[in-house]
Amino acid sequence: MKQVTEPACIWGARATIEAVVAGRTIDKVFIAKTASSPTHKALLALIRQREISYSYVPLVKLNKLTSKNHQGVVAYLAPIAFASLSHVVQASYERGKVPLILLLDGITDVRNFGAIVRTATCVRVDAIVVPSQGSASVSGEAMKASAGALAHLPVCRVESLAKAIEELKASGLQIIACHEQASSSIYQTNLNLPLAIILGAEGRGIAPQHLKLADSSVHIPILGPIASLNVSVAAAIVLYEHVRQQKF
Repeated sequence: MKQVTEPACIWGARATIEAVVAGRTIDKVFIAKTASSPTHKALLALIRQREISYSYVPLVKLNKLTSKNHQGVVAYLAPIAFASLSHVVQASYERGKVPLILLLDGITDVRNFGAIVRTATCVRVDAIVVPSQGSASVSGEAMKASAGALAHLPVCRVESLAKAIEELKASGLQIIACHEQASSSIYQTNLNLPLAIILGAEGRGIAPQHLKLADSSVHIPILGPIASLNVSVAAAIVLYEHVRQQKF
């Protein structure tokens, strides 16, 4: 039997509402800046409630995304279903595993995101947490950039990283922020405990409100003239230092 490939996107406000209500996993919704009908307002309320990423864009962009009668809305489907953060942590504890969560703060480059997912899958990270706004698209391109690893690692999309951090702390995880201004080295820090690691985007770094919530901060030693590492490289270094500290 020939396999039917689902379309990568949905067009139309009503069709997008029905897709969300039916439980389809939506990566991102693009809405025309001029859209103001009751249906568009109902869609906006729904995607905010479901923590779905969205952007207001010029009509010309929507016309480039599809030649169909989009009525001011184009929604892209995600190649995976998003996971519940609380369920992931609980499942880790139930398996007798020390939880390891990776929080990505403002990382928008899909290639960096894919590379991080690939490394995280190799070291058995329990989940990657991303905000619904201001993060890389969890798309087919991300699947390709991760070399397929995205199909094997739970991704939790949350409206607020701050609330996710508080939830993880309440579940017994230590929160470690990795950034170049930290005084402690990653190699002098105990990582052999229930742990959530925050990594920020290159340039902007970790948001101040998230740094304040961290239990500690660490840096990766830089010996040369370059001030910082690519974030996907930094993720690999931190995660494999975590592996090194484990007792097998």
